[in-house]
Amino acid sequence: MPEWLSSRRWSLRTRSEKSSRTPIEKKTGDITTAPAPAKVQPEIQIPDTQAAVLLHAPKQPYQLTSDHPVPELLHEHEILVRTRAIGLNPIDWKSPDFNFGIPVLPFLSGRELAGDVVRANSKAGFDVGDRVVAISTDYRDQRKGAYQEYVVAPDYNVVQLPSHISYEEGSTVGVAFVAAALGLGVSMGVDFSQVAGGPDLFTLLRDIDESRIPSDVRAESLAGIRNKERPKKGDWLAVWGGSSTSAHLTIQLAKLAGLRVVVMVDKAKHGLRISNHQSIRPDLLVDSHDPERAISIIKANTKGNLRFGLDTRGKETAEYLLRAISPESPLTKPGVDEDNLPTPPGTPSVDGHRSHLIGMSGLPKIAPGQEVLLHNVPIKLFHDVPEVGSALTSWLGRLLGEGIITLPDVLDVEKGFENINSGLDRMRRGEISGGKLVVKV
Repeated sequence: MPEWLSSRRWSLRTRSEKSSRTPIEKKTGDITTAPAPAKVQPEIQIPDTQAAVLLHAPKQPYQLTSDHPVPELLHEHEILVRTRAIGLNPIDWKSPDFNFGIPVLPFLSGRELAGDVVRANSKAGFDVGDRVVAISTDYRDQRKGAYQEYVVAPDYNVVQLPSHISYEEGSTVGVAFVAAALGLGVSMGVDFSQVAGGPDLFTLLRDIDESRIPSDVRAESLAGIRNKERPKKGDWLAVWGGSSTSAHLTIQLAKLAGLRVVVMVDKAKHGLRISNHQSIRPDLLVDSHDPERAISIIKANTKGNLRFGLDTRGKETAEYLLRAISPESPLTKPGVDEDNLPTPPGTPSVDGHRSHLIGMSGLPKIAPGQEVLLHNVPIKLFHDVPEVGSALTSWLGRLLGEGIITLPDVLDVEKGFENINSGLDRMRRGEISGGKLVVKV
């Protein structure tokens, strides 16, 4: 054990009992029975303090501390997870570099991890000892940040990790899966009910009391796409930025739902890998090196039938994709307010089928034509609406357990919290592409 950890104070923290009441006997016919006792969870020693990596100021490296408090469970569906592996994401370095998404200082970052359940509250759907993936999209709750030894997670944001998948592999999938599933299922209206019993999020959201959907994503969640515009099997989806982990999951889910996929990627770097990958091999692979040529190829091959696009890279490539899916030329003037997207954006086409562009890392700076609607992925549905979170995590558990989807490649593994900064530096320099960098702790 490192010296800086050896002096920590330890105490035995026992999980609150399932119920403090004495069971009441129930009589059925001539047989008197008592309710089955609550499960007895094994007791595991939990320290008072822990190692954590904190951001103390924008544009500064994260700093390692050995005496950060271990977070407490506050709600009945929460669990405490001992972190074993952390998946690094671009947001982890972009947030401090560009000073956004930092609600408080010091800030505890990290969006996804794999580990072991060490405490489970009364109604949590997991037991102590379970191997799990915890997906932390709720960055405002510091208890849930992955850059610490012990992480709190609501059970509806947790996935059972199958025994054949390592912690390192499990830490790669969470955020990318959630972004892909919400982008396709909510913003595009893809129905996954025929894919391992997946959710139809379009219907699920409309069955929930509207007041329970966060106001800033309510329009996107309920009015972003009409029922008649939803994609059908055989429809085209264009993905610009096909080497990213979010694209890795997006392509698979789209193909499983019966869509045809055209992917734009740097073919010199990633073309061979993607073409030979059974799970993500697209119907059409286009070199993104020459955007004008790529747009022409997309239009020629989809023959005017491309209505859906998803960009994983940024505003510039989202603009290229907008041109590829637009039946008319987009306007050349600025005019996109990403926080107040138009719904609807203008007069719909004759058949009422508008085109839809989803930006995972930004939207075009130019305004779309009248027949294209722009979308931001409503990520907060995952942690703010338990029905959505539960539907996605239970589905992901089945997809992993049955081997229906493949995980992003683990490109390298850093060792220890102290090497998180060096891993993020490698991402800043563009050294990590086509897979994930993981930190084993």
